[in-house]
Amino acid sequence: MTELQRSESISVAVPPDQLYALVSDVTNMGQWSPICKACWWDEGDGPRVGAWFTGRNVLPERTWETRSKVVAADPGREFAWEVNNGWVRWGYSFEPDGDGSRLTEHWEFLPAGLEGFRERFGDAADEEIAKRSEAARTGIPATLAAIKESAESAA
Repeated sequence: MTELQRSESISVAVPPDQLYALVSDVTNMGQWSPICKACWWDEGDGPRVGAWFTGRNVLPERTWETRSKVVAADPGREFAWEVNNGWVRWGYSFEPDGDGSRLTEHWEFLPAGLEGFRERFGDAADEEIAKRSEAARTGIPATLAAIKESAESAA
């Protein structure tokens, strides 16, 4: 059975509020993620619940864009969004850790996404879902390491 949720954490030598400001600006994601190469807010929007943004993902075999809606924006605590009207939830939680933060990245394939993948990919849906799970398994630690490096070098 493919895992439908993942999370990993890393310690970052930056306080939660400061780290939140960096991570909640989705325009930074392209410099950290191995797949998401760019994000941009809808005109005039920013990190608030209800805000929308577009992400551009790139793999050797294809490039695609997603639409995401911010579903949690609690400075210094949590920032999260849902892709494609509730197919997948991505997010970050921030906890004090000494003088720095414990940053956790979360990923979850939601029921609407499973249904959507079955409609879109038919018999290949399970394989496509497994690919997304594997991308999260390898991408989350890579993204966290890149955020840590970026945040600590800017501090």
